[in-house]
Amino acid sequence: MHGQTTFLNWNKERIALERIKSLDPIAHGYMDTPYYVAYSGGKDSDVLRILFELSGVKYDLVHNHTTVDAPETVHYVRSIPGVIISKPEITMWDLIVKKRMPPTRIVRYCCTELKERGGQDRFVATGVRWAESVGRKAKRNSLEIISPRMKDKIVLNADNDESRRMFETCSLQGKRVLNPIIDWTDDDVWEFLRYYGCRSNPLYGCGFKRIGCIGCPMAQDHERLRVFGRYPQYRAIYIHAFNRMLAARRADGLPTDWQTEQQVFDWWVHSTRRRREVEDQIRLSEVAI
Repeated sequence: MHGQTTFLNWNKERIALERIKSLDPIAHGYMDTPYYVAYSGGKDSDVLRILFELSGVKYDLVHNHTTVDAPETVHYVRSIPGVIISKPEITMWDLIVKKRMPPTRIVRYCCTELKERGGQDRFVATGVRWAESVGRKAKRNSLEIISPRMKDKIVLNADNDESRRMFETCSLQGKRVLNPIIDWTDDDVWEFLRYYGCRSNPLYGCGFKRIGCIGCPMAQDHERLRVFGRYPQYRAIYIHAFNRMLAARRADGLPTDWQTEQQVFDWWVHSTRRRREVEDQIRLSEVAI
């Protein structure tokens, strides 16, 4: 057993557990289904998984397989007891052809259709944290109501009584989202996992700071190049998908400055500035998004 009653930042653990318990969708009659806990296989979702185990509430632990997860992540997720692995109806490679363009920072259709699918009309719990980015600090909070129309999204503080009442009476249809560890730091996360003996995704032991899809456009250029160096087979599959994508664009009469699939790949992974220049030239209304 552990040498202390809880991990060192016990107050954050206590608050996170209170958030989970006090908004239990079944116990409080919000919904007749348990929490839908989004599990990616990364460190934050491991914290989330352990917190839900400690809370005693009912929940479904769901991993959305994206078809571009690292092999280590796939094996790690499969080792987690009770995880539900949801497979998509379309692969990333076919999605690129369908959308007629690569996924980009501006048009992240891959997140919508592969990573964040599921949980509709459920109470979803995620491992989102403010410390991950400045944007999340400005736009996210511990409790959210997400309508199919994103402009109707409501961001609330789960620890505030007025916000709680608004959540209880809101008539918007869509996902209810709880982010129990929204205010945790990286140190909090790692200390918690060490205390509870979680070995975590082996990619962290290989020097990776972020566990995501192979080729994720949100990663920095050097990170993406490193990933493709580690997984050259994925580089070849992406290039083949870009070949099929170019053929589909030409068949549809869509304009493009790319002549070959290699040009698409080089633009996509090597230079953020060049990606933005070409993104500005693509008329998104002509793309099958």
